[in-house]
Amino acid sequence: MSSIKNIAIIAHVDHGKTTLVDKILHHCNLFRSNESTGELILDNNDLERERGITILSKNVAVEYKGIKINIIDTPGHADFGGEVERVLNMADGVLLLVDAFEGPMPQTRFVLKKALDLKLKPIVVVNKVDKENCTPEEVHEAVFDLMFDLGAEEWQLDFPTVYGSAKNNWMSEDWKTQTDSIEPLLDMVLEYVPSPEIKEGNTQMLITSLDFSSFTGRIAIGRLQRGHLGTAMKVNLIKRDGARVPSKIKELHLFDGLGRKKVDRVEAGDLCAIIGLDGFEIGDTIADFEAPEALPTIAIDEPTMSMLFTINDSPFFGKEGKFVTSRHIRERLERELEKNLAMRLETTDSADKFIVYGRGVLHLSVLIETMRREGYELQIGQPQVIIKEIDGKKMEPIEELTIDLPEDVSGRAIEMVTQRKGEMLSMNPKGSRMVCEFKIPSRGIIGLRNQLLTATAGEAIMNHRFLEYSLYRGEIAGRINGSLISMEKGSAIPYSLDKLQERGKFFVAPNEEIYTGQVIGENSRQDDLVVNVTKTKKLSNVRAAGSDDKVKLAPPIKFSLEEALEYIQKDEYVEVTPSSLRLRKVFLDENERKRQKG
Repeated sequence: MSSIKNIAIIAHVDHGKTTLVDKILHHCNLFRSNESTGELILDNNDLERERGITILSKNVAVEYKGIKINIIDTPGHADFGGEVERVLNMADGVLLLVDAFEGPMPQTRFVLKKALDLKLKPIVVVNKVDKENCTPEEVHEAVFDLMFDLGAEEWQLDFPTVYGSAKNNWMSEDWKTQTDSIEPLLDMVLEYVPSPEIKEGNTQMLITSLDFSSFTGRIAIGRLQRGHLGTAMKVNLIKRDGARVPSKIKELHLFDGLGRKKVDRVEAGDLCAIIGLDGFEIGDTIADFEAPEALPTIAIDEPTMSMLFTINDSPFFGKEGKFVTSRHIRERLERELEKNLAMRLETTDSADKFIVYGRGVLHLSVLIETMRREGYELQIGQPQVIIKEIDGKKMEPIEELTIDLPEDVSGRAIEMVTQRKGEMLSMNPKGSRMVCEFKIPSRGIIGLRNQLLTATAGEAIMNHRFLEYSLYRGEIAGRINGSLISMEKGSAIPYSLDKLQERGKFFVAPNEEIYTGQVIGENSRQDDLVVNVTKTKKLSNVRAAGSDDKVKLAPPIKFSLEEALEYIQKDEYVEVTPSSLRLRKVFLDENERKRQKG
């Protein structure tokens, strides 16, 4: 079975992984000439397309020069690190994509470390060499240094490099000579990526991924390490705790192009999907029926952040969503746990409140966004960082933060990070921009992106990844401004909004429906202020209705989901429904709020 190559594509977010897979698919004539495919073929759910990032890893298989290549596209964000870790188990080699201008970035480091630890052979692809001011040779050096730092072995340091532009559909061994296709890269894969090592012995396969079909139920995906699998074959399922469950395979599928084809037999070394097994989880082993042997299970990084999920109990509940009860929310979160390994769920004293743990704000907000699109209504509390007690000392997660920004505003950014207990590691000029590296507590990153973008007129590019748990660094000052809270239920009247403009900035548009206790704006001072924006102008017969000046209103501030989660304070929730996001106080009644404080 030497005619199989299994490769994973790893890189920092937005360095061109999914675009490269597109080009490989086209090159291997996977589509008819008259078929319109569009771009980013693999990012097939709406969320991925809107955000322009890969969230779930995908498998495709192409045939090149008579050899089958299984390609695994992985996410670049460290928040989805759980996803990257497990799919690398299926590969024999990795394509490491690096941007020819930006060079290795934090996430490059993160995913490369995982790949080197698994003893995979890297092939470096320096992408985007058509960019202005790019420095491919320097980037090549930087990748070598990075691998050396990460403790790569000699045979890994001797990596082949290919240069090119995935977008313009060419690759070459020399970046100055442009070719007309990406063949050099595929040739390199055939030459350098080892074929799967087939060990002698009984059947063994580690389940590394899941799929779900409404017809057949859960589908187990993994790479067959030894032996073979056949339809209707009896196997033993070995759980994480060592328990054995006898099972029977109903159907076997191999990856073929973008889809899967049904087969009767799978040989060792290939990636396959199995239908018919019950009660399996990621990290379980499918083993021989007679003499089962388990494979080492997958270790997953611990979550670093938690959020409170609760039912929507605002006055507007059930207006937009289909699923609003705590039972609905609980079932949906339990379903998510099955495939989202880096997530944890904890119940609380109350039946309608759940604490969900994840890898970062983005990791959890993608889940919330998916839920609202499916028709759920829920409320989310302020994100909390998980603080551990180790040897009697309070420890908190520390992250490595890289900010790339124009040189003239770098001082302001450094000041902001240091206020949040960050410490500076290095500062390197890159053309007219500056790249600053910091160590900062995870708590300090929540809400930092918005402030940075405002301070640098939208120029700053911020990346961070989890580093370690270290000593608690003390309190961090939160949002200084208080909230403007609605006093009455009704619609926001332009006349009232206009009169209250000097009090702060509003989040609601004129004539928008609001309720008592909703956060409708940001106060220009520190305290919370309760205002009534539902008052209309009293008309007397002395003056006509239209004789006043026209009302000039500043446009309302609209938050994305992450921004809203990062903005709220401890005593506030984000109300998430299929078509709106609202901020509100946990206690809607003003007297109740005072009682809680007092």
